[in-house]
Amino acid sequence: MLDWIKNINKEYPEFWKEYVSKFDKKSKRFVVLSTETSGLNPSKDVIVSIGSFAVVNNSILIGDSFETVLLQYKFFHDNGLTNEFVVESKMKKLGEPDAIQALIEFIGNAVLVGHHVDFDVEMINAALERLGCGRLKNEALDIDVMHRKLHDISNKQFSLDELCGIYKIPKSDRNSSSEDAYKIALLFLKLKSRLGLN
Repeated sequence: MLDWIKNINKEYPEFWKEYVSKFDKKSKRFVVLSTETSGLNPSKDVIVSIGSFAVVNNSILIGDSFETVLLQYKFFHDNGLTNEFVVESKMKKLGEPDAIQALIEFIGNAVLVGHHVDFDVEMINAALERLGCGRLKNEALDIDVMHRKLHDISNKQFSLDELCGIYKIPKSDRNSSSEDAYKIALLFLKLKSRLGLN
């Protein structure tokens, strides 16, 4: 109940202090992100890969991107899983502490965008907690919520594939967090325009 007392004099890592200092001003940058995880429970599961792109002035900035596979050998070993995904991937590979630090430096104070983004945020927050940091401070937008708001739908959630079908985003044979992030970015631009958001 009094967990906040423990954090009064807590010494946070340098990268976290730098991140927190960026929220004095509002960002015009959006960061679209997608995570692949080992499961759906933030307290037990881990992030396996992250893909993300910046969106500025209604343009997806391919050169302003972040993607990595997280080396989660201990988690895989402890749960009897194979490292096949990690070994086969051509993406940059980092341990969880380095990957999360690099992600935090990449996103800065941007507005996060995702598909069911609350889950991605909770998975990142769980990883941050393991590093002795606080929780993400970024605002977040969910493309599923944006779609439902546009069409006044309250009783159904839509999968990423369903949204891609509705908005005619081409499907890809590749299935990766970066590929999903790119599709989310395309959907975000269409929805942002139709909702009249700046």
